Amino acid sequence: MRCPWILTKLFFIFTLLLFCGYDRGSASAAPSQSSSSLHDGVGARPISTERPSIVAFGDSLTAGLGVSPDQSYPARLQRKLDAAGYGYRVVNAGVSGETTAGGARRVSWVLKNKPAIVILELGGNDGLRGLSLQETKANLERIIQQFQQASVTVVLAGMKLPPNYGKDYTDGFESLYQVLAKQYRLMLIPFFLDGVAGSSSLNQVDGIHPTGEGYRIIVERIFPTLEPLLRRKR
Repeated sequence: MRCPWILTKLFFIFTLLLFCGYDRGSASAAPSQSSSSLHDGVGARPISTERPSIVAFGDSLTAGLGVSPDQSYPARLQRKLDAAGYGYRVVNAGVSGETTAGGARRVSWVLKNKPAIVILELGGNDGLRGLSLQETKANLERIIQQFQQASVTVVLAGMKLPPNYGKDYTDGFESLYQVLAKQYRLMLIPFFLDGVAGSSSLNQVDGIHPTGEGYRIIVERIFPTLEPLLRRKR
Protein backbone atom coordinates (compact mmCIF):
# COMPACT_ATOMS: atom_id res chain seq x y z
CA MET A 1 0.00 0.00 0.00
CA ARG A 2 1.33 3.44 -0.89
CA CYS A 3 1.79 5.85 1.95
CA PRO A 4 -0.41 9.00 1.79
CA TRP A 5 2.61 11.26 2.32
CA ILE A 6 4.23 9.92 -0.84
CA LEU A 7 1.12 10.73 -2.88
CA THR A 8 0.97 14.19 -1.34
CA LYS A 9 4.60 14.83 -2.18
CA LEU A 10 4.14 13.66 -5.75
CA PHE A 11 1.22 16.05 -6.09
CA PHE A 12 3.42 18.87 -4.76
CA ILE A 13 6.23 17.95 -7.14
CA PHE A 14 4.12 17.78 -10.26
CA THR A 15 2.08 20.88 -9.44
CA LEU A 16 5.09 23.09 -8.84
CA LEU A 17 6.75 21.82 -12.02
CA LEU A 18 4.22 23.89 -13.93
CA PHE A 19 5.60 27.11 -12.52
CA CYS A 20 9.30 26.39 -12.90
CA GLY A 21 11.73 27.89 -15.32
CA TYR A 22 10.70 29.91 -18.30
CA ASP A 23 7.18 30.57 -19.43
CA ARG A 24 6.04 27.40 -21.12
CA GLY A 25 6.76 28.88 -23.99
CA SER A 26 7.32 29.83 -27.10
CA ALA A 27 8.99 28.09 -29.96
CA SER A 28 11.63 30.78 -29.88
CA ALA A 29 12.80 29.94 -26.35
CA ALA A 30 16.42 28.84 -26.34
CA PRO A 31 17.19 25.27 -25.34
CA SER A 32 19.62 24.46 -22.57
CA GLN A 33 23.31 24.30 -23.32
CA SER A 34 23.73 21.18 -21.20
CA SER A 35 25.42 19.01 -23.82
CA SER A 36 25.54 20.04 -27.46
CA SER A 37 23.36 22.99 -28.35
CA LEU A 38 21.29 22.83 -31.49
CA HIS A 39 23.38 25.38 -33.35
CA ASP A 40 26.94 26.59 -33.45
CA GLY A 41 27.44 30.16 -32.27
CA VAL A 42 24.98 32.88 -33.24
CA GLY A 43 22.27 32.42 -35.81
CA ALA A 44 20.79 29.32 -37.33
CA ARG A 45 23.82 27.58 -38.82
CA PRO A 46 23.51 23.82 -38.18
CA ILE A 47 26.26 22.25 -36.12
CA SER A 48 28.62 19.63 -37.47
CA THR A 49 27.00 16.30 -38.28
CA GLU A 50 30.12 14.14 -38.22
CA ARG A 51 28.46 11.85 -35.69
CA PRO A 52 24.78 10.88 -35.77
CA SER A 53 22.83 12.83 -33.21
CA ILE A 54 20.38 11.87 -30.50
CA VAL A 55 18.14 14.82 -29.66
CA ALA A 56 16.76 14.98 -26.12
CA PHE A 57 13.53 16.88 -26.81
CA GLY A 58 11.47 18.00 -23.84
CA ASP A 59 10.80 20.41 -20.99
CA SER A 60 12.74 21.40 -17.85
CA LEU A 61 13.40 17.76 -16.97
CA THR A 62 15.34 17.50 -20.22
CA ALA A 63 16.86 20.98 -20.03
CA GLY A 64 18.33 20.16 -16.61
CA LEU A 65 16.98 23.17 -14.75
CA GLY A 66 18.83 23.75 -11.49
CA VAL A 67 21.89 21.59 -12.10
CA SER A 68 25.17 22.36 -13.79
CA PRO A 69 25.24 21.57 -17.52
CA ASP A 70 27.37 18.46 -17.06
CA GLN A 71 24.86 16.98 -14.59
CA SER A 72 21.78 17.11 -16.83
CA TYR A 73 20.46 13.87 -18.24
CA PRO A 74 21.55 14.60 -21.85
CA ALA A 75 25.11 15.31 -20.69
CA ARG A 76 25.13 12.18 -18.55
CA LEU A 77 23.71 10.19 -21.45
CA GLN A 78 26.56 11.46 -23.65
CA ARG A 79 29.12 10.14 -21.16
CA LYS A 80 27.27 6.83 -20.92
CA LEU A 81 27.29 6.44 -24.70
CA ASP A 82 30.98 7.34 -24.96
CA ALA A 83 31.92 4.83 -22.25
CA ALA A 84 29.89 2.12 -23.98
CA GLY A 85 31.58 2.74 -27.33
CA TYR A 86 28.66 4.36 -29.19
CA GLY A 87 29.58 7.19 -31.53
CA TYR A 88 26.59 9.47 -31.06
CA ARG A 89 26.36 13.14 -30.17
CA VAL A 90 23.59 14.02 -27.70
CA VAL A 91 21.84 17.35 -28.28
CA ASN A 92 19.91 18.96 -25.43
CA ALA A 93 16.72 20.47 -26.89
CA GLY A 94 14.94 20.95 -23.58
CA VAL A 95 12.95 24.13 -22.87
CA SER A 96 11.71 24.71 -19.34
CA GLY A 97 7.92 24.88 -19.06
CA GLU A 98 7.35 23.44 -22.54
CA THR A 99 4.01 21.88 -23.45
CA THR A 100 3.21 19.52 -26.30
CA ALA A 101 1.85 22.45 -28.32
CA GLY A 102 5.12 24.33 -27.91
CA GLY A 103 7.06 21.21 -28.79
CA ALA A 104 5.07 20.74 -31.98
CA ARG A 105 6.12 24.22 -33.08
CA ARG A 106 9.81 23.34 -32.64
CA VAL A 107 9.94 20.13 -34.65
CA SER A 108 11.00 21.73 -37.93
CA TRP A 109 13.82 23.51 -36.10
CA VAL A 110 15.09 20.23 -34.63
CA LEU A 111 14.86 18.51 -38.00
CA LYS A 112 17.34 20.96 -39.51
CA ASN A 113 20.01 19.05 -37.60
CA LYS A 114 18.99 15.68 -39.10
CA PRO A 115 18.75 13.68 -35.85
CA ALA A 116 18.95 9.91 -36.00
CA ILE A 117 17.00 9.44 -32.76
CA VAL A 118 14.75 11.73 -30.73
CA ILE A 119 13.91 11.05 -27.08
CA LEU A 120 10.52 12.75 -26.72
CA GLU A 121 9.78 13.85 -23.13
CA LEU A 122 6.72 16.10 -23.19
CA GLY A 123 3.21 16.18 -21.75
CA GLY A 124 3.76 16.71 -18.04
CA ASN A 125 2.94 20.41 -18.22
CA ASP A 126 -0.18 19.65 -20.24
CA GLY A 127 -1.41 17.35 -17.50
CA LEU A 128 -0.68 19.83 -14.74
CA ARG A 129 -2.73 22.43 -16.56
CA GLY A 130 -5.58 19.98 -16.95
CA LEU A 131 -5.57 20.24 -20.73
CA SER A 132 -7.74 17.81 -22.58
CA LEU A 133 -6.20 14.42 -23.16
CA GLN A 134 -7.32 14.59 -26.76
CA GLU A 135 -5.35 17.81 -27.26
CA THR A 136 -2.21 16.39 -25.66
CA LYS A 137 -2.46 13.19 -27.68
CA ALA A 138 -3.04 15.11 -30.91
CA ASN A 139 0.01 17.30 -30.33
CA LEU A 140 2.21 14.31 -29.53
CA GLU A 141 0.92 12.61 -32.67
CA ARG A 142 1.87 15.64 -34.75
CA ILE A 143 5.37 15.57 -33.30
CA ILE A 144 5.79 11.82 -33.82
CA GLN A 145 4.43 11.91 -37.35
CA GLN A 146 6.74 14.72 -38.42
CA PHE A 147 9.78 12.90 -37.07
CA GLN A 148 8.80 9.59 -38.60
CA GLN A 149 8.13 11.21 -41.96
CA ALA A 150 11.73 12.43 -41.80
CA SER A 151 12.92 8.88 -40.98
CA VAL A 152 13.82 9.80 -37.40
CA THR A 153 13.49 7.10 -34.74
CA VAL A 154 11.38 8.28 -31.80
CA VAL A 155 11.73 7.03 -28.22
CA LEU A 156 8.69 8.12 -26.22
CA ALA A 157 9.14 8.99 -22.54
CA GLY A 158 5.97 8.48 -20.54
CA MET A 159 4.84 10.63 -17.64
CA LYS A 160 2.41 10.17 -14.76
CA LEU A 161 0.22 12.52 -12.74
CA PRO A 162 -0.64 12.40 -9.03
CA PRO A 163 -4.04 10.93 -8.09
CA ASN A 164 -5.39 14.33 -7.04
CA TYR A 165 -6.32 14.96 -10.66
CA GLY A 166 -8.88 12.18 -10.55
CA LYS A 167 -8.65 8.55 -11.57
CA ASP A 168 -10.18 8.95 -15.01
CA TYR A 169 -7.84 11.77 -15.97
CA THR A 170 -4.67 10.28 -14.48
CA ASP A 171 -5.33 6.84 -15.93
CA GLY A 172 -6.13 8.34 -19.30
CA PHE A 173 -3.03 10.52 -19.19
CA GLU A 174 -0.73 7.60 -18.42
CA SER A 175 -2.33 5.33 -20.99
CA LEU A 176 -2.07 7.81 -23.87
CA TYR A 177 1.70 7.21 -23.98
CA GLN A 178 1.11 3.47 -24.19
CA VAL A 179 -1.47 3.96 -26.93
CA LEU A 180 0.85 6.17 -28.97
CA ALA A 181 3.80 3.81 -28.54
CA LYS A 182 1.71 0.92 -29.82
CA GLN A 183 0.11 2.91 -32.63
CA TYR A 184 3.39 4.27 -33.97
CA ARG A 185 5.58 1.30 -32.97
CA LEU A 186 7.80 3.31 -30.68
CA MET A 187 10.18 2.27 -27.95
CA LEU A 188 8.51 3.42 -24.73
CA ILE A 189 10.01 4.57 -21.45
CA PRO A 190 6.96 3.91 -19.24
CA PHE A 191 7.78 6.61 -16.65
CA PHE A 192 10.64 9.03 -17.20
CA LEU A 193 11.04 9.74 -13.45
CA ASP A 194 10.87 6.12 -12.36
CA GLY A 195 12.93 5.62 -9.21
CA VAL A 196 13.44 9.36 -8.73
CA ALA A 197 10.05 11.06 -8.28
CA GLY A 198 9.15 11.62 -4.64
CA SER A 199 12.67 11.04 -3.30
CA SER A 200 14.02 13.92 -1.21
CA SER A 201 17.58 12.71 -1.72
CA LEU A 202 17.29 12.56 -5.51
CA ASN A 203 15.54 15.87 -6.06
CA GLN A 204 16.65 19.43 -5.57
CA VAL A 205 15.46 21.57 -2.65
CA ASP A 206 12.43 22.63 -4.70
CA GLY A 207 11.25 19.03 -4.55
CA ILE A 208 10.64 19.17 -8.28
CA HIS A 209 13.73 18.69 -10.39
CA PRO A 210 16.21 15.82 -10.00
CA THR A 211 19.68 16.35 -8.65
CA GLY A 212 22.71 15.26 -10.61
CA GLU A 213 22.42 11.88 -8.91
CA GLY A 214 18.75 11.74 -9.82
CA TYR A 215 19.62 12.32 -13.45
CA ARG A 216 22.25 9.59 -13.23
CA ILE A 217 19.54 7.16 -12.18
CA ILE A 218 17.26 8.36 -14.97
CA VAL A 219 19.97 7.64 -17.53
CA GLU A 220 20.58 4.19 -16.05
CA ARG A 221 16.85 3.45 -16.26
CA ILE A 222 16.30 4.69 -19.81
CA PHE A 223 19.48 3.31 -21.35
CA PRO A 224 18.19 -0.29 -21.75
CA THR A 225 15.28 1.10 -23.79
CA LEU A 226 17.57 3.18 -25.96
CA GLU A 227 20.44 0.76 -26.48
CA PRO A 228 18.73 -1.65 -28.92
CA LEU A 229 18.43 1.27 -31.35
CA LEU A 230 22.14 2.12 -31.30
CA ARG A 231 25.03 1.14 -33.50
CA ARG A 232 28.57 0.91 -32.19
CA LYS A 233 31.50 2.76 -33.70
CA ARG A 234 33.09 1.02 -36.65
